[in-house]
Amino acid sequence: MRKLSIHVAALALTALAATSPAKADYSLIRWQDTGYCEIWDNNIPTQPWSTNYTTIGSWLQAFPDALKAKGDLTRIGVCKF
Repeated sequence: MRKLSIHVAALALTALAATSPAKADYSLIRWQDTGYCEIWDNNIPTQPWSTNYTTIGSWLQAFPDALKAKGDLTRIGVCKF
Protein backbone atom coordinates (compact mmCIF):
# COMPACT_ATOMS: atom_id res chain seq x y z
CA MET A 1 0.00 0.00 0.00
CA ARG A 2 2.86 2.37 0.75
CA LYS A 3 4.35 1.87 -2.73
CA LEU A 4 0.99 2.72 -4.24
CA SER A 5 0.74 6.00 -2.31
CA ILE A 6 4.30 6.94 -3.34
CA HIS A 7 3.43 6.32 -7.00
CA VAL A 8 0.22 8.32 -6.70
CA ALA A 9 2.13 11.22 -5.10
CA ALA A 10 4.75 11.10 -7.85
CA LEU A 11 2.06 11.15 -10.54
CA ALA A 12 0.34 14.09 -8.84
CA LEU A 13 3.60 16.07 -8.74
CA THR A 14 4.27 15.26 -12.39
CA ALA A 15 0.79 16.41 -13.38
CA LEU A 16 1.20 19.61 -11.37
CA ALA A 17 4.56 20.34 -12.97
CA ALA A 18 3.15 19.74 -16.44
CA THR A 19 0.28 22.17 -15.94
CA SER A 20 2.22 25.03 -14.36
CA PRO A 21 3.76 27.41 -16.91
CA ALA A 22 7.52 27.29 -17.24
CA LYS A 23 9.32 30.50 -16.47
CA ALA A 24 11.15 31.47 -19.62
CA ASP A 25 13.82 34.07 -19.11
CA TYR A 26 16.16 34.97 -21.94
CA SER A 27 19.20 37.18 -22.36
CA LEU A 28 20.94 38.57 -25.40
CA ILE A 29 24.66 37.98 -25.49
CA ARG A 30 27.09 39.49 -27.98
CA TRP A 31 30.31 37.66 -28.87
CA GLN A 32 33.17 40.16 -28.74
CA ASP A 33 35.30 38.61 -31.48
CA THR A 34 32.58 38.30 -34.13
CA GLY A 35 29.86 40.75 -33.07
CA TYR A 36 27.29 37.98 -33.45
CA CYS A 37 24.39 38.20 -31.00
CA GLU A 38 22.72 35.15 -29.58
CA ILE A 39 19.61 34.53 -27.50
CA TRP A 40 20.57 32.67 -24.34
CA ASP A 41 18.03 30.68 -22.34
CA ASN A 42 18.66 31.46 -18.65
CA ASN A 43 16.88 28.26 -17.62
CA ILE A 44 19.93 26.33 -18.83
CA PRO A 45 22.00 25.80 -15.69
CA THR A 46 25.31 26.62 -17.39
CA GLN A 47 26.99 29.68 -18.83
CA PRO A 48 28.08 30.02 -22.46
CA TRP A 49 31.25 28.05 -23.11
CA SER A 50 33.68 30.86 -23.76
CA THR A 51 34.05 34.05 -21.73
CA ASN A 52 34.43 36.47 -24.65
CA TYR A 53 30.82 37.65 -24.61
CA THR A 54 28.91 40.58 -23.18
CA THR A 55 25.32 40.45 -21.96
CA ILE A 56 23.47 43.26 -23.72
CA GLY A 57 19.87 42.45 -22.88
CA SER A 58 18.81 40.65 -19.73
CA TRP A 59 15.77 38.85 -18.48
CA LEU A 60 13.48 39.11 -21.44
CA GLN A 61 10.35 37.20 -20.46
CA ALA A 62 9.48 35.49 -23.73
CA PHE A 63 11.39 34.18 -26.72
CA PRO A 64 9.49 36.42 -29.19
CA ASP A 65 10.56 39.46 -27.11
CA ALA A 66 14.19 38.33 -27.27
CA LEU A 67 13.92 37.72 -31.01
CA LYS A 68 12.48 41.19 -31.56
CA ALA A 69 15.22 42.79 -29.45
CA LYS A 70 17.88 40.90 -31.42
CA GLY A 71 16.31 42.06 -34.69
CA ASP A 72 16.22 45.66 -33.51
CA LEU A 73 19.89 45.55 -32.41
CA THR A 74 20.88 43.97 -35.72
CA ARG A 75 19.02 46.67 -37.62
CA ILE A 76 20.86 49.50 -35.83
CA GLY A 77 24.25 47.80 -36.17
CA VAL A 78 24.95 46.69 -32.60
CA CYS A 79 24.72 43.02 -33.61
CA LYS A 80 25.80 41.23 -36.74
CA PHE A 81 23.54 38.65 -38.28
